[in-house]
Amino acid sequence: MAWDPFTDTFVTPSRTAPGAAEPQRTAPPDGEAAARYAPTVSALGSCAGPPGSGGGALPGLPAPASAPPSSGTRRPGERGAADEARGVREGDPGGPDGPARGPHRSPARGLHRRALGASAAGRQGGRDPFLDNARFLLVLLVVLEHNWAPVADAMRGVEAASLLVYSFHLPALALLCGHLSRNFTGRPDQMRRLLTHLLVPYLVFEAAFAGMRTLFWEQPFAVTPTRPSFACWFLLALFVWRLTAPLWRAVRWPVAFAALLSVAAGFTDLGDELALSQLLMYWPWFVLGLRLRADRLRPLRNRAARRWALPVLAAAAAGAWWAAPRVSRGWLLMEAGAHELGLRPLPYVGVRLALFALGGVLVAAFLALVPARRTGYTVLGACALYPFLLHGLVVEAVRQTGGYQVVVTGGLLAVVGTTVLAVGLTMLLGLPHVRQVLWPLVEPPFPGWLHGRAAAGPGDAAPDGRLPRVRAPQQGSGRGADPSAGGARVPGRSANGG
Repeated sequence: MAWDPFTDTFVTPSRTAPGAAEPQRTAPPDGEAAARYAPTVSALGSCAGPPGSGGGALPGLPAPASAPPSSGTRRPGERGAADEARGVREGDPGGPDGPARGPHRSPARGLHRRALGASAAGRQGGRDPFLDNARFLLVLLVVLEHNWAPVADAMRGVEAASLLVYSFHLPALALLCGHLSRNFTGRPDQMRRLLTHLLVPYLVFEAAFAGMRTLFWEQPFAVTPTRPSFACWFLLALFVWRLTAPLWRAVRWPVAFAALLSVAAGFTDLGDELALSQLLMYWPWFVLGLRLRADRLRPLRNRAARRWALPVLAAAAAGAWWAAPRVSRGWLLMEAGAHELGLRPLPYVGVRLALFALGGVLVAAFLALVPARRTGYTVLGACALYPFLLHGLVVEAVRQTGGYQVVVTGGLLAVVGTTVLAVGLTMLLGLPHVRQVLWPLVEPPFPGWLHGRAAAGPGDAAPDGRLPRVRAPQQGSGRGADPSAGGARVPGRSANGG
């Protein structure tokens, strides 16, 4: 399974045509192969991105085609294949349950990956369109929300649309990222992708926003990584969330514990350092994504679910219209605590719990309306990290040049026009030509000279994240039975019979 919210590939469970015989499964390999190719799926459920249901959403952020905050594919020059990150070896058509084959990669495929970015190299047939579609639509909602924000206070309809979108799009994106992270165990290869596909883009785009402040506001150039700019806070939050993903397996009621932590954060003065308030308050959705398995999402793909989803979202839209002049967006931005919102502890806790329930219903309704088949934008969902990061530079440039003041003056027609432009911008920033130029900044490779070279112990993972090859002892040699004889223990044979 993939572990990235935006760009990892994932495998679609094989389907059998009605009335057809169930495909015969290949028996799992034994000995060395069993240890090497064993799937590393965590005990936690799946929920969000490409892996579970297939296998980055998210926020954007998610897959059939190519593909953000880590693709799970390797570029030319990198040693080894990131097989475990996708939960399936490069040539395996059947995923963790299918027959395992050796890592074969053709030169032509490597060149294609370099040209379009690592995220664009995923196999078309090995990704779940439902999750790629969800990933693209969520990132599109992020772009639309940032396009509406500068004019929301001047128009009630825009304010209502903003409230409706904020009530579920970030919870859904965090849940998607949690689903993609349920296979994260902290292996060296996973940690390297965590650095190159989340932390490095975060620092790069923080520097880019600092340059824009110098260009438009004539401020001295200064990068402040402890105070995230625009949507970069989500990358920082996802970095922390994913690092702690293995810890939630040790908690008995992880979702309830995360919800308690989220509500308690509203009674502290966290300020804006490291976006701690948003990191903590959206954390329960990420943990919920860790707990959800792919089969839990399957009921949302049928026609009955779509029939109830439309009335639910219509009712939510009516409620947002009523609440627009009465409710502060601070409740949904998750940046303010009880003191800033002017509420006593008990009412604050009640409202936060109600928002959790409302968000859960709206997230389910949104996912029920996501197409489960391939669409014209499915391939863009696999590359959603590009529009997620790049659109902020465009929106900030328009804001600082006074473009949104023109939109307010133009009224509803101007808002509709900018909305159409925002949709076009989202699709444009995911095109191959953009990825061909910017993939070193958005999906940089890990420098080979920084790879660890520590010797691996028996049964331990090698520096590239794979288990070492160990030759099985020949019958009667006695090697492997006596550790003192110098024979290495054969992977897959342990004291408990594993």
